[in-house]
Amino acid sequence: MFFFPNSSLVVHIREFHYIFIAEHGDEHWFLIGHPHLGRMMSTLSPIICKDYILRFEKTLIMGILNVTPDSFSDGGLFNDVDTAVAYGKKMVSDGADVIDVGGESSRPGSAPLSEKEELARILPVVTRLLHEVSVPISIDTYKPRVADVCLKAGAHLINDITGLTNPEMRRVAVKHNVPVVLMHMRGTPKTMQQNPVYQDMIGEIKVFFQEQIATARKAGIQHIVIDPGIGFGKTVEHNLQILKHLGEFKMLSCPIIVGPSRKSFIGVITGLSIKERLEGTLAAITVAVMNGANMVRVHDVNECKRALQVADAIRGV
Repeated sequence: MFFFPNSSLVVHIREFHYIFIAEHGDEHWFLIGHPHLGRMMSTLSPIICKDYILRFEKTLIMGILNVTPDSFSDGGLFNDVDTAVAYGKKMVSDGADVIDVGGESSRPGSAPLSEKEELARILPVVTRLLHEVSVPISIDTYKPRVADVCLKAGAHLINDITGLTNPEMRRVAVKHNVPVVLMHMRGTPKTMQQNPVYQDMIGEIKVFFQEQIATARKAGIQHIVIDPGIGFGKTVEHNLQILKHLGEFKMLSCPIIVGPSRKSFIGVITGLSIKERLEGTLAAITVAVMNGANMVRVHDVNECKRALQVADAIRGV
């Protein structure tokens, strides 16, 4: 029999395969393995996004809005401001909890974009959405000035594929007092898929997060979401291992977001084109949520929302 400190919860160990408990400040989580019930139970502090609060009682959805001509899945579809805003509003209607606006493609092999061009693409869309939807607006950028300008306009959080490795980006986050999504990537978008090799991938990603979280906390950043970076410097097998072992990142006591939506590993497995990867995406996000993800970043909000309603019901949330 196991008694949780300062709690009325009692667990009979012989009924379970394993138990692991971790604490960090006022956050607590425990993993319980049972012959008939594999479940990850977690209590996470809410994420404050200026006027909005993201709570993790259920799985949250970040809707992808790429205002780019060359993104791998939807490049060129939302170059026009009106079209982009209309799609953002549709995603909110379909159930998105956050809209993530990006102006530079990070597909494998892509080249960097100038700050001026990136801002020209996203700022008009961000400005409109801030007045026309009632969810937080995330800025998908690794450029501090782009983030600074958009946050000054009213955006609510930063989604940085380089994991806040740029000290200036940390200063921007502190200046505006906003949450950050801290992602792991091996290399750069231009080079990341050129034979990515790890000795212990999960362990190496975990160490990266530990170091970057500590650096961000020291800088004064309070609210951090971690993203293991599916498809960013990862092989097909790497991506599958991340989804399978996602629960290992729970020890970091940060909400976890994953973004498998329509990605190439699904195409390799199924032999299907980008536009035919919905079912594979639904399978990936369901597994991710059952293994500990708190938020998913997706293109197909309506369909993913329906799948997550069932997954959350199974989890009892």
